[in-house]
Amino acid sequence: MASPDITEMLEKSKELDRLRKEQEEVLLEINKMHKKLQNTPEAVEKPGDNSLSKLKMLYTQAKELSESEMSISNQLLGQLDAMIPAGGAGQQRRRIEGNEQKKKRMKGDPDIPRLSPSMRNQQEFFASLKGEQVAARVAQEDGEKDEWVIVKVTHYDKESKEFEVLDEEPGDDEEGGGQRKYKLPWSHIIPFPKMSDLATAPEFPPGKQVLAVYPGTTALYKATVVQARKRKSDDYTLEFDDDEEDGSLPQRMVPCNQVVALPDGHRQ
Repeated sequence: MASPDITEMLEKSKELDRLRKEQEEVLLEINKMHKKLQNTPEAVEKPGDNSLSKLKMLYTQAKELSESEMSISNQLLGQLDAMIPAGGAGQQRRRIEGNEQKKKRMKGDPDIPRLSPSMRNQQEFFASLKGEQVAARVAQEDGEKDEWVIVKVTHYDKESKEFEVLDEEPGDDEEGGGQRKYKLPWSHIIPFPKMSDLATAPEFPPGKQVLAVYPGTTALYKATVVQARKRKSDDYTLEFDDDEEDGSLPQRMVPCNQVVALPDGHRQ
């Protein structure tokens, strides 16, 4: 029988799933309203039209659902922190590499794709990433090739066109084990899709090779999509390269906002 803590966590997980489904429905309604206003902007001037009021209501509902999701997620994180023993794996990046593990770190390549933000002002787009978690190609202290990891953007220098980023989870096998700071060109940065705007996130069909966060780590590796999302908020089912167990590749679930396009230099 599951412990009371586990039972409570499972209930919270069900609540998260319900909230995400509701958010998806609200986002679909918002997108419908956006298309309506784009196609017939003059409609809002007609007597009795309530398009703007309805849109405001939908945005308010989306905000409340998002805040509820964040609240429950924080509660779950607190419960997990309390249950994980001191020194436990947590988000250790190297857990998939130590002790003769099969999974290999994905190496960087000089041929990296350029970001293609839809915004006209690239500088504005880059500056808007401050405080966001992104995928970044960073150099290793041991002289090995670069790897892709999750970092937090702390600043964007418009003059040098460089990002200042913080690696908050460098892994306990790093000398010193502390947080690391890097200055990186924009070509070494890949933004993650935002949960609040999944309608515009790219779709990856089965068979597509992607770059994704390996579960339980803060590093990104090459993977192949096994099952596409049925809904915008669904997780992807992936098979990671070099992740073989008992002669086959296990299928792993990865949140859709932790999956990005594979850099051109790694496509086969």
